[in-house]
Amino acid sequence: MTVKFVAAKDVADEVFRREPVHILDVRTKEASEDWHIEGDKVNLINIPFKELSDSDSAELNELPKDQPLYTICAKGNDSQKAADYLQENGFSNVYSIEGGMAAWSEQLEPVKIGEVKGGAIYQFVRLGKGCLSYLIESDGEAAVVDTSRVTENYEKFAKEKGIKIKYVLDTHLHADHISGGKKLAEAAGATYYLPPEDAEEVVFGFEPVTDGMKLEVGSTTIEAVYSPGHTIGSTTFVVDSKYLLTGDILFVESIGRPDLAGKAEDWADDLYETLYRRYKELAQDLLVLPAHYAEVSEMNEDGSISEKLSVLYENNEGLQIQDEAKFIKRVTQGLKDQPNAYEEIRQTNMGKINPPLDEAKEMETGPNNCAV
Repeated sequence: MTVKFVAAKDVADEVFRREPVHILDVRTKEASEDWHIEGDKVNLINIPFKELSDSDSAELNELPKDQPLYTICAKGNDSQKAADYLQENGFSNVYSIEGGMAAWSEQLEPVKIGEVKGGAIYQFVRLGKGCLSYLIESDGEAAVVDTSRVTENYEKFAKEKGIKIKYVLDTHLHADHISGGKKLAEAAGATYYLPPEDAEEVVFGFEPVTDGMKLEVGSTTIEAVYSPGHTIGSTTFVVDSKYLLTGDILFVESIGRPDLAGKAEDWADDLYETLYRRYKELAQDLLVLPAHYAEVSEMNEDGSISEKLSVLYENNEGLQIQDEAKFIKRVTQGLKDQPNAYEEIRQTNMGKINPPLDEAKEMETGPNNCAV
């Protein structure tokens, strides 16, 4: 019997639409627990491939036979074998997810967040990594912020909308994913901006992002606000005086970690200053749009990730520690594991190394872990 396949993109669309999705993850229990497909209506069952043929009937009975069942592994090989085994054992509606978790990590779903002068702002949700990027379009021009490695998504979106990408910006030098900023800027003939404090070792050309700098995109204005803490160069962008693109400084349910360049103690002071002083001076009705999310619970009904700044000051645990010494202790001790291959990713984003595609995908596997 021939194994049937399903594209990771199609599964991502179903997850994003909050449709029931049944996943059999055949990686090891450790790998599945660390990083897996998540969603509001995702039913995930983990049976490692080596144990599948030894599974008792009770475990197999947990798997649905009357609904589509998707098998997944790291890169698609074991999931294909698992689908074949299940078909031989009476599962006729089973599909292997092409490319496995490596392909899943590349899926981007665009969501319209709201209006700006002359256009709109869109959030690109990277389901498999919890990464968020943004496209602001106005009067036929666009800016892209915190671009993922898979730049074709933005190029296709811009082409379909009939808009020209004018600027590409990174809020900081990323350590959890490979930035597509420079690549997209070159493909689109756009100007690439990067905070210079993060770019001392960057080996390619860029335009510096400076505090208070304003960029015009059609009728819309993007203003840079220096906001160090996650990195020494971390910069926030205020769009149209309505939206606050916080990068990895502030998330909906957490705050950024200051240790991804080995300078936790130094940068923790900056993080406190940004969160408890700089951001307090901003308009509290700004809509916070972060560069990451950690849990499905952070998603709004439309799949977007956002919240008013004033609400976060009431509910976000990281914004409730007024004592600076206690705050610094909180953000420098007992942190999660650092992102997979974070130092190699930083080197890539500096332009010092240029890994081939397969290696780049491997570097990005796993959860982002950029939050405290």
